[in-house]
Amino acid sequence: MSKIALVHDYFVQMGGAERVAEAMHDSFPSAPVYTTVALPKGLPGGLRTADIRTSPMQRLPSLERRFRHYFMLYPFAVENFDLSEYDLIFSSSSGYAKGVRRRRNAVHVCYCHTPMRWVWRYDDYVAREGFGGTVRAALPSLLWGLRKWDLRASRQPNYYIANSRLVAQRIKKIYGREAFVIPPPIDVQRFEMANEVGDYYLVLSRLMPYKRIDLAIEACKRANRRLLVIGDGPDRGRLEKLADDRIEFLGRQPDSIVNYYAARCRALLFPGEEDFGMAPLEVNAAGRPVIAFRGGGAVETVVEGVTGVFFDQQNSLSLAQAIEEFEGLKWRQEDLRHHAEKFDRNVFAFRVLQFLGSVAPASCADELLTGARLLSNNLSQRVWPRLALAG
Repeated sequence: MSKIALVHDYFVQMGGAERVAEAMHDSFPSAPVYTTVALPKGLPGGLRTADIRTSPMQRLPSLERRFRHYFMLYPFAVENFDLSEYDLIFSSSSGYAKGVRRRRNAVHVCYCHTPMRWVWRYDDYVAREGFGGTVRAALPSLLWGLRKWDLRASRQPNYYIANSRLVAQRIKKIYGREAFVIPPPIDVQRFEMANEVGDYYLVLSRLMPYKRIDLAIEACKRANRRLLVIGDGPDRGRLEKLADDRIEFLGRQPDSIVNYYAARCRALLFPGEEDFGMAPLEVNAAGRPVIAFRGGGAVETVVEGVTGVFFDQQNSLSLAQAIEEFEGLKWRQEDLRHHAEKFDRNVFAFRVLQFLGSVAPASCADELLTGARLLSNNLSQRVWPRLALAG
């Protein structure tokens, strides 16, 4: 029987990368999941019973508050995982997991969410995190060594999978490596469409400065529209000060509440620039369109005039104008749902298994390809013809 190991950077908060790790575990439920640290709030539900193996960093003090402060320790943690017994290593990485070591005849495939942002897009990263002047001044000298390590670590995987064409371009530019594109998984079956539409727009996001939720708030104030914000994060206090009585913050909500509001919103507002961005497709799965900034991964997932509209200037006036133009258009729920199905979890699993089967050692290639064939038989006739379009 082949030996497969999964590796993820860390489980410290829930996001798209963690949903990818959960989907990887669904495909390989008996494979151990190696990670530097794992906090309960960062674990997807599907991983609560997984065989998760953490590094000694798990015992560091105040980990929940200070996990970012320990950034120089993560390279040592991943390099000290003993993966010598595994034939195939599948890592999920936006930072460190790609640096794990393997034995000579093993194959390592890295699903890269983006090259290490805090090293290669420093100005963008500190703006995203809202760091003050002192941290901005001190970090570059500390990151110099991490940049050298990251370049060395980028040579460890045999193959790269990128979550978008944008990220594949970055991998090529920074690491000099080619990447095959497989978009991340959307849990389409989690969402149901509704017959009625409410009189509100929706934001579904962690509340971080780089998400530019401030633009959604200012645009709705300018256009006199109601806005519901689902999510929490360090930017919430600032955003609440910008809001008026038309803006409501609901905080983090369970899936059932998220699904209810997603299925009844006029549209999702997506004002930030993301490497991929799963929320637009999730709202499409609920039968509702998107108003997105024309940048980042959104240009690969939003079909203008079919699943949503774009605004071109990242300011509140441009977004407010897009809202008014949007309201003169008609939308077919079935088209929105069908579009999201191209990115369904089963489609993701099929594409990953198919790719791994083509590059894995002979000891596990048959197992992977058999899994891909079984999945292909389960894909609905409605999804299958669109499969080639999803990447």
